[in-house]
Amino acid sequence: MTLRPAPDADGRDPAADGRDPAADGRDPAVDGRDPAVDGRAAQGPAARDPAAHGAAVDDSAAHGPTVRGPAAHGPAAALAEPVTRVGARWTAALSLANGSVWVGWYGPLQVLLAVQAAQVAPAGWSKESVLAWVTGIGAAVSLVANPLFGAVSDRTTSRWGRRTPWVAAGVAGGAAGLVVLALVDGMTGMVLGWCLVQLALNATYAALVAAVPDRVPTAQRGAVGGWLGVSQTLGVVLGTGLAMAAGGLFAGYLACALFTVLAVIPYVLFGQDTPLPRTLRPPFTWRGFAAGFWISPRRHPDFGWAWLTRFLVNLGNALALLYLLYYLRDVLDVPEPEDGVLALTALNAALLLATVVAGGIWSDRAGRRKPFVLWAGVLMAAATVLMACWQTWTGVLCAAALLGVGFGVFTSVDFALMADVLPTARDRGKDLGVINIANSLPQVAAPAIAAPLVRYAGGYPALYLTAAAIGLAGALLVLRIRSVP
Repeated sequence: MTLRPAPDADGRDPAADGRDPAADGRDPAVDGRDPAVDGRAAQGPAARDPAAHGAAVDDSAAHGPTVRGPAAHGPAAALAEPVTRVGARWTAALSLANGSVWVGWYGPLQVLLAVQAAQVAPAGWSKESVLAWVTGIGAAVSLVANPLFGAVSDRTTSRWGRRTPWVAAGVAGGAAGLVVLALVDGMTGMVLGWCLVQLALNATYAALVAAVPDRVPTAQRGAVGGWLGVSQTLGVVLGTGLAMAAGGLFAGYLACALFTVLAVIPYVLFGQDTPLPRTLRPPFTWRGFAAGFWISPRRHPDFGWAWLTRFLVNLGNALALLYLLYYLRDVLDVPEPEDGVLALTALNAALLLATVVAGGIWSDRAGRRKPFVLWAGVLMAAATVLMACWQTWTGVLCAAALLGVGFGVFTSVDFALMADVLPTARDRGKDLGVINIANSLPQVAAPAIAAPLVRYAGGYPALYLTAAAIGLAGALLVLRIRSVP
């Protein structure tokens, strides 16, 4: 009998591909992963093998307890690669719950926090400074909370499943934070209330997003990602509408809190989350838990390239939109720039809604992700080039339309691509939380890049050409991914 090294954390035999198990400096026992429990999802050609069409495949020798097909009903079902298509009811419940999170975030962000900041600003503080501190501290909490709760949900062994308890607890905590905001009358109270909202709703969001690779087969992820994009956009609009129509701060916060709780009930009742047996939960160490948040791009290069693609495309989009009001007022001399922003936002949102589901379904049927992400990025880069070179109202309308189409397709298909390159089934929540940093970090980086470009490096043409170059670079990097077509 020939003795061979045990498989490493991605389920492969290091001897089989010539890698040294210690080459990346990580001990499988230290990073919190049990080499025997991987659950790596099928990617690329593997997603089209007999297992992807319902045939049971015995791959336990290479992947531990990962089970596919009809056999995926035993103890390892929570870590199985899904092969059964989800129904319309499950997708609708997931989308409604996702929309509730965005209502809870954007009712305050678009309207209520700004109004409250003006009311509670201490002597010597401007309302802009108060709002910046409240939202900035909340953004820092969000950046940490999403991957943290994703990792905690990965380890949850509740009889209600890994994700559902955190969906329910998160909306309860988020609603409580909104009530706190409704009752406080000082800046400290605002900071505490908004941090509670960000902390709790990120627990819900992390669990909801992780439910997609848990339950949705590869060939359906584009469509489900599209419906999540629709619910996100409608949640922003509805949250803003509730905050404005409720009639005051107290009523506005309560309206958002009530909707957030009620809209998640169908998913909690009908989500059918599969429990994780305690025997499949790896031993816990603080060192291993912390080390797990680093996902080696050397060991998982496709995950690294996909993360960088999302970060750069989102950064380009953030740069394009950050100073839109000032661009309309100072460059195009639009008489009512606020109305102009509203009109452009409406056009952008309408085209995003028209393409986000269609793009995801098209990608599913084609069995390909990279061409859609690439050309969506090219469209968005072309839009920002228009804003640099065609500085008229007609030019900015065309740019808003291209951005809506491009970002709609990118939203659904890139989500599906990210779900396809997750390193392990056991860490889906944590890994998707790490991916979410590529959504949040551009919002922090964009102001630091945009301000000096506009002020010292050529004004708005320099800003929009830089945005185009960054977004295009991100789109091109998707071609480096090998495991997804």
